[in-house]
Amino acid sequence: CKIYRYVLTGIYKTHAVDTNPLSVYIMQPIWNKIIKIVPLWIAPNLLTFSGFVMILVNYFLISFYDWDYTASGTSPGLVPTWVWLFSAFTTFCAYALDSIDGKHARRTQSSTPLGELFDHGLDSWATSIFVLSFFSVCSRDNGKTGVSVYTMYIYLSIVLFNFMCSHWEKYNTGVLFLPWGYDISQVVSTAYLLTGAVGVEVWQKPFLFGYYITDALVMLLIGKCLDPSHLKKTLKNDSLYDGLLPLVSPLLLFILLTVWVVLSPGNILAKQPRLFLWMVGVAFSNVICKVIICQMSSTQPELFHWFLFPLALVVYAAISGLLGWTEEVVLAVFTALVTAAHVHYGVCVVSRCLQSSHGTAALGRGGRWGLGTVSTPSS
Repeated sequence: CKIYRYVLTGIYKTHAVDTNPLSVYIMQPIWNKIIKIVPLWIAPNLLTFSGFVMILVNYFLISFYDWDYTASGTSPGLVPTWVWLFSAFTTFCAYALDSIDGKHARRTQSSTPLGELFDHGLDSWATSIFVLSFFSVCSRDNGKTGVSVYTMYIYLSIVLFNFMCSHWEKYNTGVLFLPWGYDISQVVSTAYLLTGAVGVEVWQKPFLFGYYITDALVMLLIGKCLDPSHLKKTLKNDSLYDGLLPLVSPLLLFILLTVWVVLSPGNILAKQPRLFLWMVGVAFSNVICKVIICQMSSTQPELFHWFLFPLALVVYAAISGLLGWTEEVVLAVFTALVTAAHVHYGVCVVSRCLQSSHGTAALGRGGRWGLGTVSTPSS
């Protein structure tokens, strides 16, 4: 398979651009100091994976106290103060680890394209988990404060669209333009800390001109998505069809999910917001991982991702009323299957790479734990 030859032999080269002043002038000097205390024997991907695990632990901890996004809708909130402080700590640590893994790879001379695949693959999943955790701070609409679950779905879609656009640009230009929204995690760490110190009441009042802080964050994301400065780069694909092909499956995915949200007879998003939004994030991650692999191997992505077909059947059964009262049960089972399939896919990709003829060489370059990491300006 072409992807494994490209990834393992190092034919693929990465190029990334980070123009965020916060990252360039403030955070990068901090990461350069932190990296000096990381032991040389630690593999770069261990740092990457540790950051992802922190995000997961934080998500499941918040979910335990706030499954339906209502715990912060009361005053005082029902989530213990220590949970918000822990969230601030894990979010900052996860961001720091994701930022220094590439620097550590250069430092230990263990950079490999397979490391970049591992890094971006986890990022594609962590992006949604990060947002879903923060929704617990905002709280769902209770008639007085909070945001509706439909607004949450729109916000999540915008963040995922931003991530997708970055890798679609890289597919067409060969350069990864890091979105400014990536550095919002620094702001969110502060938000968790503020919540723990002051309480959830700080989020229940307008921030400026009747807008809430969450509105300001989303406006920042939208503004960066529409930034046309990146388009000056030379395109790798002369064909319009080839250039737009990676967008087909992600757009169809969001269309199907939106149809389910809008036309669900049982109002599935309102009844099971956490399950539904988790499924959205996992599905997106699997679809974009295929795009990342094709971009790295200079191959064409498939027109229709396999996940679209079972999703279309479930959506049809739901909106037509065939599922009836079992819609929530089907969502739970479907979410579990999609999550298991995504984890299986990730394990298979890494395992096949390591078991190939160059697997041993890649493992050696990747350090004691596994794969190397290709550095980018943010890492």
